[in-house]
Amino acid sequence: MASETQTIDREQVAELSATRATGLRALLPKRLYAHALLWVACLIIGFPLFYALLVSTQTNSNVYAYQFTPGTAFADNWAKVMVERSIWRYMVNSIFISIAVTVGKTVLSLLAGMAFVYFRFPGKWIVFGFVLITLMMPTEILVIALFRFVNDLNWGNSYYALIVPFLASATGSFLFRQHFANIPAELSESAQLDGATPLVFLWKVLVPMSWNTIGALAVIQFVYVWNMYLWPALVIQGQDRQVVQVGLRTLIGGDASLSFGPLMLGAVAASIPPLIVFILLQKQFMSGFALTRDK
Repeated sequence: MASETQTIDREQVAELSATRATGLRALLPKRLYAHALLWVACLIIGFPLFYALLVSTQTNSNVYAYQFTPGTAFADNWAKVMVERSIWRYMVNSIFISIAVTVGKTVLSLLAGMAFVYFRFPGKWIVFGFVLITLMMPTEILVIALFRFVNDLNWGNSYYALIVPFLASATGSFLFRQHFANIPAELSESAQLDGATPLVFLWKVLVPMSWNTIGALAVIQFVYVWNMYLWPALVIQGQDRQVVQVGLRTLIGGDASLSFGPLMLGAVAASIPPLIVFILLQKQFMSGFALTRDK
């Protein structure tokens, strides 16, 4: 009986192994196709960046010759971008403005999201509806009225004009409202019983549970402010407070002899700060849009 049982077990193991091998052989081509498509997609998406890095080291003659090897003009292009055109100064301005707007928007969005969830006041849902409506109104629609308003306050050609109008965020208010709505109400009731004020409850309970949402909003707002072009070009006349996206225009110049190397080098340099922010907050950014309680 023992030998017969061992024989049956061996047959079952062999049959199971054959079934698994067949399944793997059937699944392997699908995985190969999927990985091949992903590699093709990555190459298509990454080629413009690779080509920009390549052109940033070349002269115009190399570009017109379709040279796909690094050139020898990187040092000259760097000197023109960072020394002659002072792109670094525009980048410093953009970093300061982006950080100020990101921090201000995050704080105000936290307060707004808390008010929409934990406070009762007349017309709360009407106010929240108006906040959602502003999501469908891009800045370009309001630019003329906003320009007049800023001039009336004598904020033209100042950092105030670049920071204050963008501190309120409908996106941030909506994200935090949805996030706080998923937090158990018992936490708020327990904090009230312990005598915690709303700001203490926000700082000690809600903020530690909201780092993913905060990180996601920070990435969105930093990149948005960093890429602003129309508003800074309208409201800032001098170059000492101008942002990097407008500053890159100085690399084009008004003559016919456009230098592609410095232009591509400036564009690559301007993309580094938001890339660093995304890398640092990648985990929070990917988790923050679940709109559920942070782990």
